[in-house]
Amino acid sequence: MNSALINGDLEALRRVPKADLHNHFVLGGSRRYLRECTGKEINPITRPLSSMDEMHAWNAQNIGDYFNSSEGRRMLINAAFEQVKEDGVTILEIGEDVWGLGEFFHGNIDELVNAFETSHKEIAPEIELRLQIGMSRHCDIDYLEDCLSHFWGCKAFYSIDLYGDELAQPIENFKSIYRRAKAEGLRLKAHVGEWGTAEDVRRAVEILELDEIQHGIAAADDPSVIQFLVDNHIRLNITPSSNFLLGRVKELKSHPIAKLYRSGVDVTINSDDVLIFDSDVSKEYMRLYQCGCLTAEELNDIRKNGLKTI
Repeated sequence: MNSALINGDLEALRRVPKADLHNHFVLGGSRRYLRECTGKEINPITRPLSSMDEMHAWNAQNIGDYFNSSEGRRMLINAAFEQVKEDGVTILEIGEDVWGLGEFFHGNIDELVNAFETSHKEIAPEIELRLQIGMSRHCDIDYLEDCLSHFWGCKAFYSIDLYGDELAQPIENFKSIYRRAKAEGLRLKAHVGEWGTAEDVRRAVEILELDEIQHGIAAADDPSVIQFLVDNHIRLNITPSSNFLLGRVKELKSHPIAKLYRSGVDVTINSDDVLIFDSDVSKEYMRLYQCGCLTAEELNDIRKNGLKTI
């Protein structure tokens, strides 16, 4: 991997095994595959956005309701596996939002699981697939609990994740859901510290008993929270280009992943939304190296760490 980074050889970098532990498949697929299937050109953003409203506008213009059918959803799943296969990803954490069960899979959990497992088998069987249950922080708790009743007991799922606006409702509201998820043996994850504070990161870990955090970059602002993450072995699954293009960091060179990693926090490098940010994992490694944020040796260490089972 070191020589690929030093030589700027992206294709060689794609041949190096790596994990993608923060991938929203709806926006995480292969641009080429979707263009070949639909003739639709989906262009990424090229400059930092000034608000989430701009991201929603991009989504409306480029995605909209185009894939809002059972067939469209399966196409997006296929596109995700095509993307990670092209990028040399060997461990993929990906999954459906709970609302999608009724919307696209007729309320049948076996149909949902089969859609992912069929794409996995047909497109990239060599990849380790870790299925994830997704929830929006905007949703009413009773609604989420009703949706989740179809997921509980299904052994196909590896983890659960909470995403959306961090300020939509207090993290405490999700405590009962996470207690049940823990009892189900799921790995506990949530999006925190992308827009919120370092203290939000600490509280989310304590209240939900999280194992991992998606983003968590705000933790870099507080040495006590950094040490808290180290002491409790909490992994941060970070998406650098997303953070930069959404205006969460001023430049990649000063991205807090370097401070977090050098302080002993368990960090990984991931894609988030490839179609929006042009952020496949190999490009993320290359960008962090070329801007001087992390050395080749540090990036290779992070890559190896992401492949470890924890």
